[in-house]
Formats: sequence, C-alpha cells, structure tokens
Amino acid sequence: MLTAGEKAPEFSLPDKDGNIVSLADFKGKKVILYFYPRDSTAGCTRQAVAFAGLYDAFTQKNAVIIGVSKDSQASHRKFAEKNGLPFILLSDTELDAIQKYGVWQEKKLYGKVSMGIVRSSFVINEDGILERVLYKVKADTNAQDILDGL
Repeated sequence: MLTAGEKAPEFSLPDKDGNIVSLADFKGKKVILYFYPRDSTAGCTRQAVAFAGLYDAFTQKNAVIIGVSKDSQASHRKFAEKNGLPFILLSDTELDAIQKYGVWQEKKLYGKVSMGIVRSSFVINEDGILERVLYKVKADTNAQDILDGL
C-alpha cells in the first residue's frame, strides 16, 4: 500500500474517448485520483455525481479530477453522458494503475470472497508526490472530504 510522501506511480491509460492520459500530463496541478469498482452502480454513481457537483470548487483550487475503474471506454462514455460527468474517466482493463496504487484487493460480500477494486482516493501534489492516501473511502462523503482537505 502507498503512503503520503511517496512519488505517485506513473500511468498512461485511455479515457472514454480513446485518448491516452498520463499522470505526467498534469504536472503543476493537483490531481484527485479516485478508483471505483464499477460504472453505473449505486455507490459509484453517487460518488461520481458528488465529484461532478464540486467540480468548479476543485477547478478553483487548481485540481483535476480523474476517476479510474476497469470498465471499458464505452462503459465510461455512457456513464459520463448519463450523469453529466465533466471530469476524466480512465479505463484500466489490464489493472495496470489499479495494481500500482494497491487498490486491487480481496473483498468479502455476503461471505463470498473475490478480488476487486477497493474504493480509494489519492491527492497528488503539483510535483507528483502523494499528499493524501485514502483506502476504503465512503462513496457519499469522499468528494467533500477531499475538497475540505485542499
């Protein structure tokens, strides 16, 4: 698991439109990088809509929001359009960034054990250093908690 003060792992992943987006593209800006389990599920939708609602406040603080899941680009496109999401969604079907950031973990649901994305958020400063590392965050309060900490 990552800790604050470490260099944020680099990544290059396709967005919902097929454009390759890298962490290095945002040098000089704060990056709010959040990992979520799946497009269009109840918790993930509430979390994304909360980030969208605070988008202008994040922008005023020179912060970029990036959501990552293992869903396809097409799934991200539908999710963003349906919910009016103004920020970047990246598709990590190969689990590259998901594993680098340590969010692919064992999960238990109703006694069943499986591997999946643990809802997590990372605040990366203008120099690519992890400022905050938040594993197992709550979908409903994550966006506001991060904004309050900026």
